[in-house]
Amino acid sequence: MNLWEYVEDRWDLIIFETVQHASMVAQCVLVAAVLGVLVGMATYRHPRPAALATSAAGVLFTIPSLAMLGLLIPPLGLGVAPSVTAIVLYALLPIIRNTVVGLRGVDATLVDAARGIGMSRSRSLTRVELPLAWPVILTGIRVSTQLAMGIGAVAAYVSGPGLGEQIFSGLARLGGANAINATLTGTIGVALLALVFDGFFVLLGRFTTPGARPAAGRG
Repeated sequence: MNLWEYVEDRWDLIIFETVQHASMVAQCVLVAAVLGVLVGMATYRHPRPAALATSAAGVLFTIPSLAMLGLLIPPLGLGVAPSVTAIVLYALLPIIRNTVVGLRGVDATLVDAARGIGMSRSRSLTRVELPLAWPVILTGIRVSTQLAMGIGAVAAYVSGPGLGEQIFSGLARLGGANAINATLTGTIGVALLALVFDGFFVLLGRFTTPGARPAAGRG
């Protein structure tokens, strides 16, 4: 059985695992984005807390994925809980770092002007600084999504949902029937999903970044 025949024979299962993988990554990145942006907003004005937050996320990021998942088994068991926890933890670093860098990169004169017309610090942050820092923050979210896509595949090690099951089952049966087909199906599926998600973020950036959309009627 070649790869195409393998995919046709297991089409429903592969589609189900693809949807699981996409849903898990999307939800984890959303949680990581909310947490990461909030941490960045809370610390970017203060060098020590910002460095501490970035360093803590960096330490988590350096833990090998299999080790992280293994450490999460005793408190969380197998399945969705350790998978989601690991993905969120790995996704935090690029988002926190880019949020801090983006907010610090906003022109101080614009912030002063906002404060000068009566905006409070929180209003200036949400109405002026965050929109200007958004392209940098979005880049961090894009990087985190690609990381989450790969970690999501490794999460099959703890019985996590998604396309990782194809990869791990194939690797466990190397030399057996359809082992290579299963591994390739999972690997190609994850790569295609990564491209789809990245394309989504490119479009999101064009529609949410000031000046990114082409002017109507421009020839």
